[in-house]
Amino acid sequence: MGETHIARRRRLAADLAARDIAALLVTRLVNVRYLTGLDSSRAALLVPADGPAVLATDGRYAGMAAAVCPELPVLVDRRHLKALGEHAAGQGLGRLGFEPHGLTVEEHAALAEHVSGELVPAGHPVEELRRTKDEDEIALLREACAITDRAFDAVLPTLRPGLTERAVAIALERAMVDLGAEAPAFDSIVASGPNGAVPHHHPGDREIRTGDLVTMDFGARYGGYHADMTRTVAIGAPSGWQRDVYELVRAAQQAAIDAAVPGAGTGSVDAAARDLIAAAGYGDAFTHGLGHGVGLEIHEAPLMGYEETGKLMDRVPITAEPGVYLTGRGGVRIEDTLVVRADGPELLTMTTKDLLAL
Repeated sequence: MGETHIARRRRLAADLAARDIAALLVTRLVNVRYLTGLDSSRAALLVPADGPAVLATDGRYAGMAAAVCPELPVLVDRRHLKALGEHAAGQGLGRLGFEPHGLTVEEHAALAEHVSGELVPAGHPVEELRRTKDEDEIALLREACAITDRAFDAVLPTLRPGLTERAVAIALERAMVDLGAEAPAFDSIVASGPNGAVPHHHPGDREIRTGDLVTMDFGARYGGYHADMTRTVAIGAPSGWQRDVYELVRAAQQAAIDAAVPGAGTGSVDAAARDLIAAAGYGDAFTHGLGHGVGLEIHEAPLMGYEETGKLMDRVPITAEPGVYLTGRGGVRIEDTLVVRADGPELLTMTTKDLLAL
């Protein structure tokens, strides 16, 4: 991946030059990983618009940095931001950009003591690079999603009345790790019966009962990349309202997936699902955006919501996760991870979306 990381830093440098920023101090660890390959708990990267980048970390990661990104000079210093600030000053870098969402007020004040030029908030340039994935990244996402599918297949036969939500969540997470995940991509959601009306319900001690809908939102992390899938199943034969709401959400999700093409507005993709749900009389019961980007983080750009104004591009992975939530009764959410492609969306999560009655 060395050449890949070099190419990413070159694209970032070109963006900085176009914006008259002498260098960018990258302090968000996920962005450092994207640009160098180093996964650590303490590191920062200085990327000049013209000239070589410099990595700083502490002694715990010095050997790892030398192995992962041998092309980069590494400053080994426990006060890594100070070291990079002094290096920037020594290089005469005048207009130094920083990530305003990756630097605390205290860190900014300390850094300002060691740089010689102006510190300017640079926005989110690395996140913008990360939005469009290369095929190697998509392959990692594809495997994360395949592990997620297999974990669902492994746990599904064990679902029965009497199991607690927490027990199901633990089983899903254990299955993902056993099947090759580094870890769960996020804290799994298992919401049964009336708890399904809470989109981000924390699984607890409620026991699953016959007649429940059970919503499971979970995903595997593999190679640093995050999968995200939600399926809702019925325990016993579904009632009429459960089947009707389920089929509505499934149709809404398919409409959104069909609309997810390069050039489509994120708001219009959201509307493809939201308008169907609203027309059926459940507009107030769809209480969140359609989805989000995924990659090295579980929530990345672009955000998919009715007030969002961005556009989709080729090779952008997103989720499509419409839901209907009925207080006191339960809810339905169906979610897939997919990649926007010029020749049509590529689904990465492949588990059936038929309503399963267990």
